[in-house]
Amino acid sequence: MAPLKRFYPLISCSLIMFSVVAIVVGQFDPDPYLDPMNVTISEYAVADRGGVTEVAMVAMGLGSLVLLAALRAAGAPIRGLPERLLMVWSGALIVAAIIPTTPIGMDMTLTAEIHRWVSVAAFVSLPAAGALLVPRLASDERWKAVSRPVEWVALAGGLGLLAITYVALPGDRVMIGLVERGLLAAEVALLAVLAARLVRLQWVRATTATLAPIS
Repeated sequence: MAPLKRFYPLISCSLIMFSVVAIVVGQFDPDPYLDPMNVTISEYAVADRGGVTEVAMVAMGLGSLVLLAALRAAGAPIRGLPERLLMVWSGALIVAAIIPTTPIGMDMTLTAEIHRWVSVAAFVSLPAAGALLVPRLASDERWKAVSRPVEWVALAGGLGLLAITYVALPGDRVMIGLVERGLLAAEVALLAVLAARLVRLQWVRATTATLAPIS
């Protein structure tokens, strides 16, 4: 891996960690009437006049793009549809941060509709990418160790998608905020598993290369 590309996993981890912290910070009562159990992150972002949540979404998108570049550079088995789905996830997060939804109680606008469908694309693409990666990771000796954790979090993401679909349609949005945050947690966990494995592989390779001349 080229010298600069060796830092990609660390940059990705830093951006994703920053995004998680910023999203949590952004939940601290931007307006007193907002209930995190029943209000989506996008609705929080509209009410958060400091823009912390939007910054977090952009950071998550950029961190995911850097992670994708790092996976490519490391020769991870992501080529094809998993790679494209990861790109959809990353790009959709950035677009959703730039194009906000409407405030609670207001009619849907064109920009809000775009935000909604871009968000749907983001939430669907990452669990799908994880599911497609499981057999590839299992057949690659370097990545076999994380194939089962990726399977678990991809399954959790799939269950989260079913739950949020039910809540958003026949469920009348009851506890939609809680369900969405659970889904997002599963998707961030998927990114974290891949990033952590990549960092480990990089350190192992670097340590081996350093100790080889000594032995």
